[in-house]
Amino acid sequence: MRHARDRHNEFRQLRTRAGLTREEAASLLEVSGRSVLRYDSGTAVPSPLALKVLRDAAGADVVAAPRQAPFRFIDLFAGIGGLRLGFQSIGGHCVFTSEWDSNAQKTYNLNFRDNHPLAGDIREFSRAPDRVPEHDVLLAGFPCQPFSIAGVSKKNALGRPHGFLCDTQGTLFFDTAQIIAHHRPAAFVLENVKNLERHDGGNTFRTIMHSLRNELGYNVTSRVISSEPWVPQKRERIFIVGFRDPTEFDINALELPDRASGPKLGSILQPHDEVDPKYTLTPRLWDYLQAYKAKHAAAGNGFGYSLFGPGDVARTLSARYYKDGSEILIDQPGRRPRRLTPLECARLMGFERGDRQFRLSGSDTQAYRQFGNSVVVPVVEFLAAAMQPHIAAAVSRGSDRAGMAAAVISRPDRAAGLAYA
Repeated sequence: MRHARDRHNEFRQLRTRAGLTREEAASLLEVSGRSVLRYDSGTAVPSPLALKVLRDAAGADVVAAPRQAPFRFIDLFAGIGGLRLGFQSIGGHCVFTSEWDSNAQKTYNLNFRDNHPLAGDIREFSRAPDRVPEHDVLLAGFPCQPFSIAGVSKKNALGRPHGFLCDTQGTLFFDTAQIIAHHRPAAFVLENVKNLERHDGGNTFRTIMHSLRNELGYNVTSRVISSEPWVPQKRERIFIVGFRDPTEFDINALELPDRASGPKLGSILQPHDEVDPKYTLTPRLWDYLQAYKAKHAAAGNGFGYSLFGPGDVARTLSARYYKDGSEILIDQPGRRPRRLTPLECARLMGFERGDRQFRLSGSDTQAYRQFGNSVVVPVVEFLAAAMQPHIAAAVSRGSDRAGMAAAVISRPDRAAGLAYA
């Protein structure tokens, strides 16, 4: 059954990489459109020959794994791959990806011509973590679900049992921790919203850190980092970095670039004549937003739209941007303001940067949601570069330990001698 599931996942991935619609795939494989739909959905298993034809159609888009990558990593709650881009930039090879949103999967597939199919719900793998490939680094932008926290001391007082990560069960952090516990990667990077530190009066964050440090035994540091030094957006996110073995790495000791010298919006905005008029607000929406802001201003509140020009730094781009764009409206003197275009969002989040191009899949609404849920790539690249020597050292120590263990197993007489030395 597992082979069947993997085969239908591979079919869908290969069809997407080859850029084929279901109708085009049906014509290429000389099967019915209904058959392709069943292959995509997993209700039927494609033949090995069908997969071979699709691999050929994908051609050079299907990239083989590098023979000697410095380290292997997995990408959990991957979104459209922001964390992955950062750790690919230092030579890492992604061996496993999990993302449940089908639209994000399509965008991910367009931009990472990989040799492994995308997994969906991570809970299927946390229950059977051996299905996740061996890896050196775990990346996870796990969602912050509300935790139902009952401290260990309270459980002791009530005579209730407490065990491994019991205070986080039912959350997606728990599923991440299960995979860490099983594979014991050399390092991990977890990312979340800034408010994680303050959620439930700090109890949620304390529980997470307790789990990582005391229950999993990792050396963990955390820090809230703003994206302003790298992109014209004030986006603050917390990064939690852990190493399995003692390390000198401390995220709080990193010297960040100066915010004041960071780029401004003019560096990511498209020329006026390249922006489709559809991004300009309608008269009705603009009137509504102005009235809404005036109403709250009269009540002493700061709610309402925010207008920015080319010399400004924007507020945080959110996943709700598709609704009205009110948190980041671009001033058009003499005209109604406009939303950012999806291309500008890609630049604002650092996905489009320098020579790097990023392909979009689906509607503008999906693009706004995906970028609003993402990380700022240059921030992750900065963090990855700072971690690189420490990852290399940790992976090297892990290899040395594995080699010593193999030698001891192959020479039990020597092992006995060492035991009594």
